[in-house]
Amino acid sequence: MRFTAFLKKHAVLLIAMLAAAVTVAFVPLDREYLGYYDVKTLTCLFCVLAVVQAFANIDLFYILARKVVQYFRNTRLAVLALVWITAIGSMFLTNDTALLTFLPLSYFVLHSTKQDKYLALTFVLQNCAANLGGMLTPFGNPQNLYLYTKFSVEGGEFLSIMLPPFLISSVLFSACCLLIKPEPLTVPEAAVKTDTKRAVIYAALFLLALAVVLRFIHFAIGLIVIPAVLLLTDRKALRQVDYGLLLTFAAFFTFSGNMARIEAVQNLFSALLQRDTLIVSALLSQIISNVPAAILLSQFTDNYAALLQGVNVGGAGTLIASLASLITYQQFVRYAPREGGKFLKIFSVINVAFLVILLAAMKLLG
Repeated sequence: MRFTAFLKKHAVLLIAMLAAAVTVAFVPLDREYLGYYDVKTLTCLFCVLAVVQAFANIDLFYILARKVVQYFRNTRLAVLALVWITAIGSMFLTNDTALLTFLPLSYFVLHSTKQDKYLALTFVLQNCAANLGGMLTPFGNPQNLYLYTKFSVEGGEFLSIMLPPFLISSVLFSACCLLIKPEPLTVPEAAVKTDTKRAVIYAALFLLALAVVLRFIHFAIGLIVIPAVLLLTDRKALRQVDYGLLLTFAAFFTFSGNMARIEAVQNLFSALLQRDTLIVSALLSQIISNVPAAILLSQFTDNYAALLQGVNVGGAGTLIASLASLITYQQFVRYAPREGGKFLKIFSVINVAFLVILLAAMKLLG
């Protein structure tokens, strides 16, 4: 039972390690391996994950989100609020953390008001909001953080690249909320309190992490200060950091670094990306997920604008196109174990439609 649970929880990590191990057979270990690993990206990701986990441990985001939902008096508006809370949350918390924070809130709202019939659709729309809403900031999606760091993209330029697909995505997932009837509902109160003192401390740490990501402060400062403060205020947060995600990045760095040194692979991807970086990156994301697609393809192109748009838009589509989508599915079957098929049908229809519309729009915008 424990072994099976471990495999399910760390499936992507194990696949990444296996892929890296296979490439070692073609590219023997040497000194060039040391140049594969983007220490800045890994440090920035660790800093953000640690601070966000500390915030999660004091239930701050959950409390604020529930207060917002309680202002709305019908199901459609409540779901719209939940979807947008997830989208905004993903911009600052990363898409994975936003889903783990706000999906339980959606279940609480819908189940307690006997609106479970909308649970699958709400979870799917929150998943879209997390994947597509998180594209707007460098730290919203893991692939953004990597590409933002690797290509030294300026903040204003990053925003100009990602704003068009974000605006189109916002219209799409907001419009889908119209599928939900505006039935009256009242969200019950729940006794949850937060630690104001620690909230202020973590807010300061988040600003520090933000400064590290935006390259205002050297990443080494964040790596020293953030763990030191959390050791005093919340050691549990440091233990709860998603080290599996960090190891997954390291494994994919090994995989992509080796792939870039195989001449046949280099020629293939270089040729494909010269034809259409946007389409290639989006379609490859459907097969191997958008994080590894970003790491791999970044070895073969300097067209980071199209690559950024492609791997972010490519988060829509199949269930494996984004690691966050797997989290959403796992959370849904936890609450509704007999309705996994229903979820997959709704998920596939909406996500494939989003993918097609977004790719078409991006091509038209040129």
